[in-house]
Order: sequence, then C-alpha cells, then structure tokens
Amino acid sequence: MLSSLIPDYISKGHRILIFSQFVKALDEVDTLLDKLSIPHFMLTGDTDVKKRMDMMLRFNEEDGPDVFLISLKAGGTGLNLTGADTVIHLAPWWNVAAENQASDRTHRIGQRRNVEVIKLISENSIEERVLELQEIKKELVKNVISDSDESVVEASLEDLAFILG
Repeated sequence: MLSSLIPDYISKGHRILIFSQFVKALDEVDTLLDKLSIPHFMLTGDTDVKKRMDMMLRFNEEDGPDVFLISLKAGGTGLNLTGADTVIHLAPWWNVAAENQASDRTHRIGQRRNVEVIKLISENSIEERVLELQEIKKELVKNVISDSDESVVEASLEDLAFILG
C-alpha cells in the first residue's frame, strides 16, 4: 500500500510523516523508499539530539525531503514538523493518546495547511484488535470523565483498571 500511496501523495505536493511503534517496520519502509529513490529521514530512539534537531529543521524547509520516518516513542516530544501535511500511522499503539501526540507534531504554530492523518490497518489482524481496544478505552474514559455523577457510578473497577492499565 505504501509503495503506491507515498509516490501518489508526493506527486500531489504533500509531505509525509510515517510513524510506527516498531523500528523494524520503519526499516522496511526505509528500504522501500530507497528502492523508490525517495529522499527521506528516519528518527528512532538511537538518534542523537543534534542530528534530531538538524533533521527537524531540514525537513521543515520547503526543499527538504518529502518523507520523515519516526518511531512513535522517539517522535512523541520535542518535534515541530509543520513541513508535513500528511501523517501515516503503521501498527497502532494501544494508547491512542501516544498516536495523537505524534500526529500533533504537524499541528503547531506556523502550520498553514490542513493535515490528513491515515492509519493503515490490515484486516483481521492484531492492529484491527488494537483499534477496537482504543475505541473501548476512549468510551470508558468518556464515561468516567463526564459532567454527570452517574457515569462514575456506572464504571466498574475493571473499567477503571483497564483505563489506568
């Protein structure tokens, strides 16, 4: 899917962030982008701070690479990537807040374009189950953190343990 999606988006002038919780998945995308001759950066937990900042500044320039691969945990803080207008998530994380925080790297002061967020999910996969768990967790949090006192009474200890665990 990425082998057609990425060139299509780039041809339409889009710049892309690709997040995954698995560095090995990003390694595969790195190889794919090399085969497609698409310039890109890759940031993982092993990337030193100076290189991280240099890549961020270079990516945000108009003539910077069109794709930035980022491990979900390494990209969660300290990055302002307004050069992108497309975010692609591979292998969703059970904690949707971590994904949202990663997507928010593009929603910063200075962003002038609409940002599209895409989640690539394989049918009948663990990823599909993770999305279901994210939805359950969001619903539980919504019920627990509401203006109504009834919602607190309705939440079971198991529900609270699920939210906090």
